[in-house]
Amino acid sequence: MALMNENYLKLPGSYLFSEIARRINSFKKENPDADIIRLGIGDVTKPLPPAVVEAMKQAVDEMSRPETFRGYGPEQGYEFLSQRIIEHDFKPRGVELELDEVFISDGSKNDTANFQELFGLNNILAVTDPVYPVYVDSNVMAGRTGNFNDKGQFENIVYLPCTEENGMKPDLPRTEVDMIYLCYPNNPTGMTLSKEELKKWVDYARENRSIILFDAAYESYIREEGVPHSIFEIEGAREVAVEFRSFSKTAGFTGTRCAYTIVPRDVKVYDSKGESHSLNSLWLRRQTTKFNGVSYPVQAAAAAVFTPEGQKQVKELINYYMENASIIKNGLEKAGYKVFGGVNAPYIWLKTPDNMGSWEFFDQLMKKAHIVGTPGAGFGASGEGYFRLTAFGTRENTERAIERIKTRM
Repeated sequence: MALMNENYLKLPGSYLFSEIARRINSFKKENPDADIIRLGIGDVTKPLPPAVVEAMKQAVDEMSRPETFRGYGPEQGYEFLSQRIIEHDFKPRGVELELDEVFISDGSKNDTANFQELFGLNNILAVTDPVYPVYVDSNVMAGRTGNFNDKGQFENIVYLPCTEENGMKPDLPRTEVDMIYLCYPNNPTGMTLSKEELKKWVDYARENRSIILFDAAYESYIREEGVPHSIFEIEGAREVAVEFRSFSKTAGFTGTRCAYTIVPRDVKVYDSKGESHSLNSLWLRRQTTKFNGVSYPVQAAAAAVFTPEGQKQVKELINYYMENASIIKNGLEKAGYKVFGGVNAPYIWLKTPDNMGSWEFFDQLMKKAHIVGTPGAGFGASGEGYFRLTAFGTRENTERAIERIKTRM
């Protein structure tokens, strides 16, 4: 008899975005002519930049010729891409990295979910609340979180509420924790941390020998000065942090799949005897065992992001989405909603009117305005009473959505 991993039974219901899809499909069956505007899942709508497309075509042509064909590539990624990442994304910010500290992957969602495999099950993890569901769910699957309680939380997770009272920014844990998930610019709230605020987390991690798992998937959307683009801009972060980045929202790779994770040689974890081990070496061992690398054409396409043409085209994409964010933010505020985010991130976090439940607001927004967003409750207990809209729609749909909210809600 094959026995299951019973930790999967602890997961509450379906994955957030699967439940959203189910509700949309049910509504569409009853209202087949409804013109649904989707501002829920953070999926881009603009096509790949021309420089990226051209590089991918050339790489595919190389794969068609015997003299330039490539089979298995290095599991850690091709050096030509890692070098460009270091030169463009980190050196200008005063961050020095070695090639073997960069790991190319097929998505930061995968990496943030898989990285917890390197940690013992007795580690105590802390997450911001609301939180991107993958951080929690992957630890539930591993058996690290205990059971789900009546508060809508897992008993062995330290939740760090992000509320209006603290400016949607988490306070440091009051107890010692071992693994800390931080995402800035934040998904779902769209908020950021200053260098001074982030330094407090680095100092905490150094004092407690904790590890910060820092998701920087939206760093290219930062507009304001003084907001760190990388945790490694903070002194001491190399000792206690791992950083996840992605081409998905930066260059439209949601369907193409390419990302990268930075694991410094300096960051250590400890065995039961208290002896230290390199997290970099452990992640390399994990990747070489379970992952065969990202395809050559995709990595060649990603490298084109860092060419002058690619940079110009990517900037145009980001500007387009951030203009959408401004339209949503300004439109909602004029309509009387309380709004967070939308300045340094493509997400707008709004307070639901009249203390309405977030799933109730989801249903009303879909039924009355034919707009789909994401209920805040899907991101954690502190997300109840809030709602997320994304700026990744088309300009036309973004403007239409705001007009519908003004006139139908």
